Amino acid sequence: MATTALGPDPAQTSGELPAVGTKAPDFTLVDTDLKEFSLGDLPGRAVISIFPSIGTGVCQASVRKFNELAAGLEDTTVLNVSVDLPFAQTAFCAAEGLDRVKVGSAFRSSFGDDYGVRLTDTKFEGLLARAVVVVDGDGTVLHSELVPQIGQEPDYDAAVASLA
Repeated sequence: MATTALGPDPAQTSGELPAVGTKAPDFTLVDTDLKEFSLGDLPGRAVISIFPSIGTGVCQASVRKFNELAAGLEDTTVLNVSVDLPFAQTAFCAAEGLDRVKVGSAFRSSFGDDYGVRLTDTKFEGLLARAVVVVDGDGTVLHSELVPQIGQEPDYDAAVASLA
């Protein structure tokens, strides 16, 4: 398990993020049309932005920022993952005009455990910790970051730099 923080309190996760240089675990998520998809269905490289809920300000800010960054990332899918229902994810992206990112709901999958990000002992128990995993076209992890404070945005520059 790994440790992040929720406010002043430590928050444990269900495991560890996939390590740089290892193969990223495959996953099954649900898209905005309620269709399942996996890591192998994503074309090219992937920036996987993981967060607790699209209903919080920091999560919304990160989706907006990754949508902005996606414009300059060739052969790369930016995937935002939470356990929110696909309807909530879709409504937020539509209202904000965010069309460069893909959203995936982990509400009925083992994604949180497979990526070691399911929160286990906080008031956010069952939600996902804030993290970023960058994967090349062969599924090898290029970058992984568990954000030290759930209320903090990820290191966007480090994620993008790992694609160079």
